[in-house]
Amino acid sequence: MTAIDHEDTPVYLRLRALVAAAILRGEYKAGDQLPSVRAFAAEHGANPLTVAKAYQTFQDDGYVEVRRGVGMFVLPGAVERLRVAERQRFLTSHWPRIQAQIVLLGLDTETLLDDRTIA
Repeated sequence: MTAIDHEDTPVYLRLRALVAAAILRGEYKAGDQLPSVRAFAAEHGANPLTVAKAYQTFQDDGYVEVRRGVGMFVLPGAVERLRVAERQRFLTSHWPRIQAQIVLLGLDTETLLDDRTIA
């Protein structure tokens, strides 16, 4: 999942993070239809109402549009705007905790960036 994959994070936000990551990876491009609420719920073992709540956040933020009777579709420019918003969310919500953990563990940038040290 993502950096917010914590047990104390509401399920709808974890599901939202899955969809956001798929959009950012290019699995859903402008004009593409998102999976139906029921299909996504079944795939992830979630309640359809919880998935609907996660999807609603994308509509509220202007990343998708609903076509009645058809589904939700990614809007043009959504990927770029979502990337900016997710970067900001990461820098304000996640990075401070990660940075504090790095300092606590006495890690340095060179060690962190050296993929040979990750096992």
